[in-house]
Amino acid sequence: MPNIQLLPGECLEELFGDKKIIQNTELYRFTSDSILLSRFARAKLNDNVADFCSGSGIVGLHFLCLNGHISGVTLFEMQPALSDMSARTVEYNGFENVKVVCSRLQDIGREYDDKFSLVLCNPPYERGGLENITYEKAICRKEITITLPEIVDAAYKKLKYGGRFALVNRADRLAEVIYLLKDRGLEPKRLQFVSGTKEGKPYLIMVESTKGGKPGLELLPTIVNSSVRSG
Repeated sequence: MPNIQLLPGECLEELFGDKKIIQNTELYRFTSDSILLSRFARAKLNDNVADFCSGSGIVGLHFLCLNGHISGVTLFEMQPALSDMSARTVEYNGFENVKVVCSRLQDIGREYDDKFSLVLCNPPYERGGLENITYEKAICRKEITITLPEIVDAAYKKLKYGGRFALVNRADRLAEVIYLLKDRGLEPKRLQFVSGTKEGKPYLIMVESTKGGKPGLELLPTIVNSSVRSG
């Protein structure tokens, strides 16, 4: 692996095996939600994958490490600092089939329409204002610069017919998530709850939907995530 110059506040953390990912203690850092989503999503041979709201690239890059048979990953992130970190992580690890795009989801070009067979997204899924966190962290956690309907719309536009959309969100937004997916032509096919303890109620959902899919939802066993680091 090449040498890398880390910027102030940055460090290298484990991504997968000997692969490393750049994180910044002053910016938004990935949580357990991202790893759960990358493991929940199913890969198919030669999948062309997009990671929406990619942050430092954790979901898409971890998914790539788990599934070497996919054709490639495109990371879409609107914050230049996080997008730059992703690009340097890609260079550091020598990933050849990863593209980094710094853009709002609402502004992704038409050249990406009907392009992807799988879209992954760990979006901001809290409502509210800035409160006591910085703007850079707030827009990763809260629906300030993008809403759930806009994310679902973007996924529909960029997916091929028959493509899948894997999303993680709060458990108390399940009804809203299912409604939006079905309303926009993305049929929910797999659903999994995540709980912090075996006896505790779920705090998270992961849903995989298919563009143009037939009705029929598989409910998977609840995951117990004892090392909860959510957001």
